[in-house]
Amino acid sequence: MNLERIGLGDRVARLAALADPVRLGIVDTLTLGDAAPVELQHALGVSSSLLAHHVRILEKAGFLTRHRSQADGRRSYLRLAPGAVDGLLPAPELTATRLVFVCTGNSARSQLATALWREASDIPGASAGTEPADRIAPGAQEVAARHGLLLDDRPRSVGEVIGDSDVIVTVCDSAHEELGGALHWSIPDPVAVGTEEAFDAAYEDLAHRVRRLAPRVRRVG
Repeated sequence: MNLERIGLGDRVARLAALADPVRLGIVDTLTLGDAAPVELQHALGVSSSLLAHHVRILEKAGFLTRHRSQADGRRSYLRLAPGAVDGLLPAPELTATRLVFVCTGNSARSQLATALWREASDIPGASAGTEPADRIAPGAQEVAARHGLLLDDRPRSVGEVIGDSDVIVTVCDSAHEELGGALHWSIPDPVAVGTEEAFDAAYEDLAHRVRRLAPRVRRVG
């Protein structure tokens, strides 16, 4: 019985942390992807001080984590902690004809995200890079092989891939800060680290996000 009371108290505390329109708006926005505080300000129409107040409450309640941008160290991104809203909130829905996952080199993160997406959804997926590399990273090929995923044959540029009706999901900070206006998953670059552990971590992060997003996207067209 004591364990049940502890669990109930934790749920009440988490729900209480959401009992504000701004905080609920922050969490709703972050269910789709990561965002910098300034992006949340614009999306929700609130001041920086008010946003900071509500972010602190959500961080204390265990809903949010933050980390520095790999592209601009002065910038940080907020994300939902894994499992933070499981069973608590209705999920907003997206409509799409195709999702395009974008990183800088199109050699690892966007390739893995697209392969995972194709396994999880019947909505078409593609990948592209803002500055395509010469080849797909060996570490990405290795982690894909370990999980039975098929990557594309080569990196491609955004101009070569993206169409007007595509929903863009940026999976690196540089691509997001260059393109803007997309769903964003702030995934650390495994190529920069080069270890098997880094590629495994990127894979796990992407797999979790794809599983969370796929049931919420409805196909149109």
